[in-house]
Amino acid sequence: MRLDKFFSELGILSRKETQAAARAGMITVNGNVVKDPARHVDPDADAVTLRGERVCYRKFTYVMLNKPAGYISATEDGNLPVVTSLLPEQLQRMGLFPCGRLDRDTVGLMILMNDGVLSHRLLSPRHHAKKVYFFRCEARLDESDVSAFREGMKLDGEPLKSAVLSPDKGGLSGTVTLTEGKYHQIKRMFLQRGNKITYLKRVSFGGLSLDPTLAEGEWRYLSDDEIAILTANE
Repeated sequence: MRLDKFFSELGILSRKETQAAARAGMITVNGNVVKDPARHVDPDADAVTLRGERVCYRKFTYVMLNKPAGYISATEDGNLPVVTSLLPEQLQRMGLFPCGRLDRDTVGLMILMNDGVLSHRLLSPRHHAKKVYFFRCEARLDESDVSAFREGMKLDGEPLKSAVLSPDKGGLSGTVTLTEGKYHQIKRMFLQRGNKITYLKRVSFGGLSLDPTLAEGEWRYLSDDEIAILTANE
């Protein structure tokens, strides 16, 4: 792989910026200064540094974001702010996209990646990953609501998969676990029960839980263990 491609695929430097950094002596390969951006490197074997800091190559990048309200789950939109705008420019250049969607006013766990194969598997009907949401609602829930979710409701005449509704004590909040993702699904299910969601937050996706230290709008890279949790979804 060419050195300029190495940096551009990581979103660290554009090819033009790599050329300038190389000419300025800012890049080393295996301890030797390299001034030719066309120099070929082995991402798995060669030690590459930029301004004295080691740069490790990863084919794919995975990010956890605590999505705030008001952002849409897309990479671009002509009118509304998108979740990728919450990431630094370096990551925006890497082609990250949200794995799945959250409504504009829904907050919480969102995974962004540039791994199309894994994203497709996590979202496909055959391998649909579990999603857990914390909610608050207007009317008190009872056992009949729990049963309705468990037995399977219908939206637009189509049957839904069984869902787990777990109200907290008091019945005005709790969690819902889904294995599918229809348009505004939880809100519409509650409306069918004569109820209304007032707050919705995704707290888990594909076995991966939202980091409680992330404030809304903050992000971090997934650890290797967390990536393994996502890739284990079959």
